[in-house]
Formats: sequence, structure tokens, C-alpha cells
Amino acid sequence: MTFAPEWLALREEADAQARAGELVDPLRKIVVNRTPVLIRDLGCGTGSMGRWLSGRLPGPQHWVLHDRDPRLLALAGATVTGPGVTVETREGDLTALRADDLAGTSLVTASALLDLLTEDEVGALAAACAGAGCPALLTLSVIGRVELDPPDPLDAAFTEAFNAHQRRTEHGRALLGPDAVPVAVAAFQDLGMAVSTRPSPWRLGPGQAELTERWLRGWVGAACEQEPDLLPEAEDYLRRRLGGELRAVVHHQDLLALP
Repeated sequence: MTFAPEWLALREEADAQARAGELVDPLRKIVVNRTPVLIRDLGCGTGSMGRWLSGRLPGPQHWVLHDRDPRLLALAGATVTGPGVTVETREGDLTALRADDLAGTSLVTASALLDLLTEDEVGALAAACAGAGCPALLTLSVIGRVELDPPDPLDAAFTEAFNAHQRRTEHGRALLGPDAVPVAVAAFQDLGMAVSTRPSPWRLGPGQAELTERWLRGWVGAACEQEPDLLPEAEDYLRRRLGGELRAVVHHQDLLALP
């Protein structure tokens, strides 16, 4: 599964504002004595996590950026920069990483990734981190809650259909969608890691009009793909929603797992 660079660029500011910065504080105490700090960013996209986190951790740092899309890797490799920050890129299947692959890694990070994984893949990620004694900071996982203001009678139907779409089976993989965070919490805790979670909601409104519209159209489109019976309602629903000053809170959770 890959994403357009334009979409990732559009959402970067909202992602940065939403991430739970307080989860970084315990990491500083763990990685401060590791030189250089070696960070593996899984599903790095265009590198937004590196741009957000590198200035919040001590240096020097070496980032290994993992993604399946060479276009995104090229952008990330060129833009994750800073004093004492070095970068390399790795193209391939990020779900194949095991504990041996994480040897010497100070931190594993990811954004908007957990909900795209299966239960077995989350379990394998937890096992790799636990086996390597490596912390994991996994941010911006959807949890199936959206608040829309003003409300509309069809909000619940579109929410339910979208959440079902997130839990779809794709190419034989049963995606976790909104169930990803509790599954990941249990997987890390079962392996003896200490887990903390924090809310990380997007707060969208007239000040983010382009992102709000792109998100809403994608949200409605996914819902209709899952429940075609909603298609006759979709055009009028979008017209009503985009014709006023829509505000949306799109709820996510961030997770920190420590050895």
C-alpha cells in the first residue's frame, strides 16, 4: 500500500500538531547515552516523522528510512536533515523485520502504520522490538472515532462503513484498522514491554480547508467502497458538508513501548 506524496505533504502539519510530544520525554532518557542514536522509521513516506522527531532527540542521529515506495524514499532521504543527522534509505517489505535486523537500533518509529497491519504483523513487530531490547514509538493510528460539527443524520452510517473498510481483508491480509492499538498494546505487554498510549487527534476546520476536503472525500469514498448502498447519498452528503464551515476531530492514538 502506497500513498501520493501530495497527500502526505498536505497532512504533515496536522500530523505534527497531533502527535503526543510528551511520549518523547521518556525516550530522551533512554537514548541519550547511545551514540549515535540509530532510529529506524518504518513506512517513512516522505519523512515527516524524521522531520518532526529529529530535533526533539539528542544527537548525533542516524536514521534508516524504510518504505516500499522508491519515490517516497527519495523524497525522505533528501529532506530528513539537521545538525548531526545522517540518513540512509531501505526499500522493501517492512513487515519482514526481525530482532536480528534491529540489532544496535536505539528506536523504531512509525506513523499511521499500525492500522494497516494484520494481527500477526503487529505481533511480529512487537517480537522484533522486544527481542532487540528496542523502544518503539508508533503514532497516529486510527481508532474509529470521528466527531463532525455540525452533525448530520448520515454521519454514523459513513463512520460505520469507513471503519469496516479499515478492517477489510486485502490480498488475504485481515487489516486491523481501528483495532490496531489495543492489539499492539497487548502484543508488547505480553512480551514484557512497558506501554503508554496518548490521544493524537487531528483537529480540522476552515483553517485547513484543503486538508479537510481531501480527508472528507477520501473518508466518504472508502465508506462507499465498503457499503455501495451509501453511494446514492454520497454526493448530497458531501455537498452539505463542504458547503458550510465543517469542523472535524479525527481521533488517533500514539503508542510508546519501552523495554
